[in-house]
Amino acid sequence: MSVQLPKGVWLVGVVAMACSLAAGADESVAALDALYRPSEFRTLRDSSSQVDLNLNGDARSIEAGGTLVVAELDGPGIITHMWFTVASADPFYGRSLVLRIYWDGADKPSVETPLHDFFGLGHGARVSYRSIPVTVESWGRSLNCYWRMPFRKSARITVTNESKYRTDSFYYHINWQKYEKLPDDTMYFHARYRQAMPAQPGDYVILETTGRGNYVGTVYSAQMVELGWFGEGDDRFWVDGEDYPSIRGTGTEEYFGDAWGFRQYYAPFFGVPLWEGYFPGDRGSAYRWHLMNPVAFKKSLKVSIEHRGSVFTDDGQHLGQFFERPDWLSSVAFWYQSPTVTFEDPIPPAAERIAPYQVFSMSDLEVRAEPTAGLMKAPDGLTYLPQQPDARIELDFELAKDGRYQISAFIGHSVFGSRYQPFLDDKPLGEELDLWVSGADPLWVSFDLHDLSAGKHTLRFEGRGLSPNRRSMAPQAYAFGLNYLLLLRLEDMEGYHQVLKEQTGS
Repeated sequence: MSVQLPKGVWLVGVVAMACSLAAGADESVAALDALYRPSEFRTLRDSSSQVDLNLNGDARSIEAGGTLVVAELDGPGIITHMWFTVASADPFYGRSLVLRIYWDGADKPSVETPLHDFFGLGHGARVSYRSIPVTVESWGRSLNCYWRMPFRKSARITVTNESKYRTDSFYYHINWQKYEKLPDDTMYFHARYRQAMPAQPGDYVILETTGRGNYVGTVYSAQMVELGWFGEGDDRFWVDGEDYPSIRGTGTEEYFGDAWGFRQYYAPFFGVPLWEGYFPGDRGSAYRWHLMNPVAFKKSLKVSIEHRGSVFTDDGQHLGQFFERPDWLSSVAFWYQSPTVTFEDPIPPAAERIAPYQVFSMSDLEVRAEPTAGLMKAPDGLTYLPQQPDARIELDFELAKDGRYQISAFIGHSVFGSRYQPFLDDKPLGEELDLWVSGADPLWVSFDLHDLSAGKHTLRFEGRGLSPNRRSMAPQAYAFGLNYLLLLRLEDMEGYHQVLKEQTGS
């Protein structure tokens, strides 16, 4: 929430993007130039494919609390590409599923992070973006990683389901190269998740490690608990035990390649694929890949960032620009190191990695529709095909406490989707929704903040006719779908209005 005017932001952004794209093109040309030389490896893949080539069921399931062994590879080798996609009733499976990688027979992992955080998306969010080492498509469901991951003896990759929901379908490809020998100075890939919910006074520490290596990337996520800008904090790299950081920045957005706050964008080496805004409950995730400028260390490395920013009252009064804010922070550090290190303490459990949303499934909602024909309900969602443009559907939900609530939902979008106007307790709820997409996808829709009393409330969606994007020959089904209604009571987030109370004494 910057109050200063931009200074040449447009020109700087264009030049930065041009330089970034040029560097990415150089890497692509180098890869093309290597193709006409003989390769000293054997190309292999482990996947979820059926052993019987005549069958189609290529997914694996993961029971609640269970672990799937994705791959066990015999080295020497280098993992060159990992791809995953998931079908799960868990609305936050991106945070509930945990990816772990073990090198050379170690009994503890050197990669340990929630699945989507590894791919640059915090909060279990589902967003598409593209960068050089990581690309996410299909509204956050197609996860691609091109980090090079060498190993000498073996590699073991697992995914653990920490949610209460069964993961119905988990698909994967692990593409790798088998070698006779790797160079003696080859370092191992590491990735580690951390969080502070809420952030505590002092720098937020992203990584502390000992050994020799290169730091190559950061994923940083925040969920706001105060109105204002969370990113006045500077990044700091403490190399080889130095008392004063030799690498230090000027603000959070600068480290992630932006300026004057955040907005949603992506580029080859940096970006903000998720940015909802400056209000309590809003979420953001940013990535920075140090591909062209790795941070080298010989003995040790500490990476930290301040979490300071501005705070405004509900009526817009600016209390200040450089407070330590109690936002909910999380991160993944990416680095190469020798010797390899493992992690003694497990990451926090799934219940502590996800904000305390109240999730309403179909069994929690009273549903009415007019006309009733075409309404189909299941535990994990409803589909409504009313066949008329002025259809309406209502959903009643109960709240146990008064409070300020952020309202969101996974709403079905499809080639049969049309336009609907949402209402909350008979008052218009934001703008009209166009539920048409070229596919069939439940997408996250946010309905902003609302002060609600305990008791019953009603969401209503009224048909407004066909989408202007509809294909001319598509059936006029006027489709509406809903998987989950999610409410986040801000008073349940520790730290909410903490800064306001400290500054105003109220």
